[in-house]
Amino acid sequence: MSDLVKVRKYVATVEETLHDFGPVLARPVTKAVVGGVIANPYARRHVVDIQPMMKALEPLAVDLTERVIKMLGAKGSELEAYGKGAIVGLNGELEHAALWHQPSGFGIRHAMGGAKSIVPSTVKVAAAGARIDIPLHHVTAAYVRSHFDAIEFCVPDGPRPDEIVFIVAAAIGGRPHARVGGLAPDGIKLGDGQR
Repeated sequence: MSDLVKVRKYVATVEETLHDFGPVLARPVTKAVVGGVIANPYARRHVVDIQPMMKALEPLAVDLTERVIKMLGAKGSELEAYGKGAIVGLNGELEHAALWHQPSGFGIRHAMGGAKSIVPSTVKVAAAGARIDIPLHHVTAAYVRSHFDAIEFCVPDGPRPDEIVFIVAAAIGGRPHARVGGLAPDGIKLGDGQR
């Protein structure tokens, strides 16, 4: 990792859903999320040029995605849905969370071996222990309705005021009993992330 990216800890959660008050699924839906808690090099001050950190975050994005893949016991190509997020500590600013958009997309796709769909995201500035819902949608086509979902994430002791938590989430499977229509995975034609 770069001198700009100093990791204090990793926090991870895995969910395995066997059913959601319907029949037991032939294959459980598994979701995983991992966050890396890092020192915010721009905390407590306004820095005009923060873009150098974007390149420095790419290895963290690959690392977090590889951890998610390992937690799911899968290959990168088996991931069906993904998402990302960030929580900036109170001595930072929302723009520090925006540093995650480009490197996380690069890192996630690199670790997976490629994907087409935009990676959905949510960010906030908050105190330690804040909870955040990381949105999920299909890795090939954003409009696959069965895979619109989320996973909740929290670091009980982070982010501290001078920290940022960068987050990657992924799933194998969509919602457990999806039945509201829309584009299905087997109906994806363009492969451009849109339909």
